[in-house]
Amino acid sequence: MANIEDVLSYLRPNGGWVIWGQDFETIRYDEDVEPITRQELEIGFAQYDAWKLEQEAAKAAQKQALLAQLGITAEQAKLLLS
Repeated sequence: MANIEDVLSYLRPNGGWVIWGQDFETIRYDEDVEPITRQELEIGFAQYDAWKLEQEAAKAAQKQALLAQLGITAEQAKLLLS
């Protein structure tokens, strides 16, 4: 399950914010960053887990495609990198 830092990174991936606790009131923004609303944060929590799974699936697919192009297995790649 996502925590507030995960969701803020999802909603404002370029940073510009800091949080001092685990609730909405403790989020502080740089001057050039548009603050999120409480509603945006709640929607972000609802969307984050699905988004994260999509990111992980895309990364796994890229890895498999690269291994296939190289004609090696994941185990062989680990040997090369160790």
